[in-house]
Amino acid sequence: EASKCAEKFSTENVCATLTVTPCWCYGSETMDLDPLTIKAVWGFNGTERPGAVYLAAVMAAYAQKGLPAFSIYGKDVQDLDDTKIPEDVKEKILRFGKCAIAVGVMKNKSYVNLGSVAMGIMGSFCDPEFFQKYLGIRAEWVDMTEILRRINNEIYDNEEYEVAIKWVQENCKEGYELNTEDKRHSTEKKKEEWEFVVKMTLVCKDIMIGNPRLKELGFFEEAMGRNAILGGFQGQRMWTDWLPNGDFTEAILNSSFDWNGKKEPTTLATENDTLNAVSMLFGKLLTGTASVFADVRTYWSPEAVLRVTGKKLEGRAENGFIHLINSGAAALDAVGLSKDKYGKNCIKPWWDMESDDINACLKATDWCPANLGYFRGGGFSSHFRTQSEMPVTLIRLNLVYGIGPVLQIAEGHTIILEDDIHKILDERTDKTWPTTWFVPRLGVKGFEDVYSVMKNWGANHGAFSYGHIGKELITLASMLRIPVSLHN
Repeated sequence: EASKCAEKFSTENVCATLTVTPCWCYGSETMDLDPLTIKAVWGFNGTERPGAVYLAAVMAAYAQKGLPAFSIYGKDVQDLDDTKIPEDVKEKILRFGKCAIAVGVMKNKSYVNLGSVAMGIMGSFCDPEFFQKYLGIRAEWVDMTEILRRINNEIYDNEEYEVAIKWVQENCKEGYELNTEDKRHSTEKKKEEWEFVVKMTLVCKDIMIGNPRLKELGFFEEAMGRNAILGGFQGQRMWTDWLPNGDFTEAILNSSFDWNGKKEPTTLATENDTLNAVSMLFGKLLTGTASVFADVRTYWSPEAVLRVTGKKLEGRAENGFIHLINSGAAALDAVGLSKDKYGKNCIKPWWDMESDDINACLKATDWCPANLGYFRGGGFSSHFRTQSEMPVTLIRLNLVYGIGPVLQIAEGHTIILEDDIHKILDERTDKTWPTTWFVPRLGVKGFEDVYSVMKNWGANHGAFSYGHIGKELITLASMLRIPVSLHN
């Protein structure tokens, strides 16, 4: 029976197995020995049959054979005729299944580097060994000139472009311009930039995941795509010094909707931060929601806020907070105005997005002409403010010399500041970029106060996902053999 299962599973792309037994079943003779599958065993907690004894025996066998496996054992004894799955067991099985599927989905996919290293950011140095060894992902490189080639030679679906540019004109309103009048781009120039960034969005998506429409247009190779599950765009500065930046492309691809309606977010990291892209992907695979890229920019202490604004912080913000902000490449879902089934604001799984959710995200976002001090080539930055207090988890994967990858996890909440406090603090950075104020949950090592979290964060970037998903992230990390260096 065990060998027949193994034979069937090998033909069906099974990535994980859950062995369920109420009784003894000859552990070392029947256990899953495939080194490529993720394994769990649920041993029935009942005295009439030795399911728990089998569980302990087979876990010892897995340990002796060097095959990692998850042990699932219910807290309470069940009667022999009880066919219910206890709540604690159910929670563990679902967490195992969700994380195992995430591992399986990543395998044999690609990371596409659009460009190379941005501005000396170490996360932009793509480590192909890490991607292959830990995630089963192939690293690929595509020069940014490929984007120009496809735009200039019209290697994209022009019919979709017409739909997209019309949608942009109707839904993407321009916002505040901070460039002085003598340096601003003309109305005609901005029109050309809008057309360019929409085409760029189509092209980047086609490069990553392919597009069968291109085959119909005669572009057979380009139609294939790169089998990507994630990627990053370098942009700065070899591109952005003379061409429109990637903010619109990154924001729309990472969002759970576009001109075609709801869609699965396509993970594309700003500044080609490969490690933040992985952090975003982990969050997306575990929640089904859009992940949000940001600088972990500033810790604001209560004392500093009082000095600058004259206001004392209260509520969740009373111990200070962290400013999450970057040039306008953040997923629009982060405005936090989608509604769950109870009418509460949230970030929804992409498959649950409705037209009201999409419209709320669009109306809360404007698109500011790029700060030409940063982006000489122009472009448009998504600009919004997270408008709801929501549970979120801030995530960062780092590579450490001599250790390898380590994961940092901070569960917490987005917060809403009074308008006058928000305005003063937000405009100290850049009033054309999207802002989220974040408060981590305190009380454990590394989370003694908000300052400690900022101090201990391992890189300049982080990604946040909706909900408190620390348990899922730790489970996923264990499946991938990635240690967790900070969590609450």
